[in-house]
Amino acid sequence: MVCNAVPASMRRRDSNTDLTDPMQAGGHTIVLVQPTNNKSSRTYLDYPSVHHAMDGLCKDFERKLRGLNPTMATITYEITDLYAYIDQMTDMSALVYAPEPNAYIPCNKDWIKKQAYNHLRDQGKRR
Repeated sequence: MVCNAVPASMRRRDSNTDLTDPMQAGGHTIVLVQPTNNKSSRTYLDYPSVHHAMDGLCKDFERKLRGLNPTMATITYEITDLYAYIDQMTDMSALVYAPEPNAYIPCNKDWIKKQAYNHLRDQGKRR
């Protein structure tokens, strides 16, 4: 899984670690969000890992759903609903820290959607 184009110099040749895969490359994750066309809506969310970032993204979406449906005791949604939530953001990306080469790897919306899917799939397996 490649986030965005990663220069060959950022790929390790001497191990099985794929630095283009932030799940292997590191932890600290910054999610950059611009919910509307208004540039002043830009913000960031800081997480210790990709896992925590995806958990935060899902919880934010669930909070929005609860706000839209305050009388419902249980909120359920499909992955396509979460994808639509991500897609409706004017801009969303993530920066994931890779210890080697000591840099943040930029990741786009498609990568975020894949990670969210994997996160929810893994949660479903644990239940």
